[in-house]
Amino acid sequence: MSKEVRDKVGISSGFSRRNFLKTAAAAAGLSLLAGCGGGGGQAPKADEKKDPKPAAPAKEALKIGVLLPFSKVYAVLGESITQGMELYFEQVKNEAGGRKIELIKEDEENDAQASLRKTRKFIESDKVDLMTGVVNSGVALALRDVIHGAKLPFIISNAGANDLTRAKKSPYIFRSSFSNWQPNWAAGEYVYKNVAKKVYLTAPDYAAGKEQMAAFKESFTKAGGTVLGEVYPPLGNNDYAPFLAKIKEAKPEAVYCFYSGSDAVKFVKQFDEYGLRKTMKLCGAGFSFEEDVLPAQGKSALGAISGMHWAFGLDTPLNKKFLDDYKKKFNKGANVFSLQGYDTARVIVEAVNAVKGDTADKDKLVKAISAVKFDSPRGPFAFDPDTNNVVQDIYIREVKDVSGHLHNVVIATVKNVKDPGK
Repeated sequence: MSKEVRDKVGISSGFSRRNFLKTAAAAAGLSLLAGCGGGGGQAPKADEKKDPKPAAPAKEALKIGVLLPFSKVYAVLGESITQGMELYFEQVKNEAGGRKIELIKEDEENDAQASLRKTRKFIESDKVDLMTGVVNSGVALALRDVIHGAKLPFIISNAGANDLTRAKKSPYIFRSSFSNWQPNWAAGEYVYKNVAKKVYLTAPDYAAGKEQMAAFKESFTKAGGTVLGEVYPPLGNNDYAPFLAKIKEAKPEAVYCFYSGSDAVKFVKQFDEYGLRKTMKLCGAGFSFEEDVLPAQGKSALGAISGMHWAFGLDTPLNKKFLDDYKKKFNKGANVFSLQGYDTARVIVEAVNAVKGDTADKDKLVKAISAVKFDSPRGPFAFDPDTNNVVQDIYIREVKDVSGHLHNVVIATVKNVKDPGK
């Protein structure tokens, strides 16, 4: 800069270019502070609000693979289980462990191969955190090795195959419903002492049917009863006349049966139409006369006696609330399948809450599932650590007319029934 210019701007000859730049920078800094709301370069006041912290990233949804029958003979069971789950999830705002719950539903189709494909989809494509569902025992057994190998926590909400909590038990598989042994073993002694000494057995020709008959026979014959015969029609049968003819010929005092869904409706109605209800007592596993089929069975089911882990007529505050809540949401009555879905959802939520939403460590998650216990609409609920099967009361029930509607009324209780695990 020339002397003439320095003189014009009032800068002495001793003020260097470097000093000029420092002075200019300082002035610019003061101007910037003034423009930041600091009031002429003053520091921010102590009570002035600071910028909020950036929001934490939202947790990923809790993905639950739901494999249930939404078609064919057991479609109504799948619908009831799903609705029971949805009712409980809604009551906890569809959240567990700080994560929103996402249900990924697939149709079981009453088919093992189709169910295997869908289970692999849950594992490989959907990346589910855990899995629930399955009605058919044969399907559940077919899935066992895939689920065990993937270390996928699986809570069975219906299928009662005994082996799933016995020879084929897995640390990753739990059952919140029942084993085929439980309700039928509990009913055997009661039937002998209070109903009949000679019975005939009938059920569909598949694993669950035969296991349930074997459990009844175990306690019934041990008490002193006689089984006059057994007959096993195909699953999804329409005409029971040939089988009813065999039962009539044997002249038992009672028939003990297991049927479910549409099979239960057809068998019970045809049993009555064939005239057998006039000469012998009808008893069976509770599914045969459950609330989902009673309206269609009508008076053909009146007086039937069964063993089950829940009853519409169970007189407790929790059960009454469950019945009321279910009726309000779905405008229909609850049944044992919706109860199983409801309790399954609670098991999932309590376990995921216990691990604070962290489902990556599967061994830690199954440990949390094993520890879940609570008072359910069915009564006390807890898992047996030796089998991962639910320990529960079994109710002996009779179908009665309650204010113009048929319902199962509790007439006896067998406490704390747990599968023997062998």
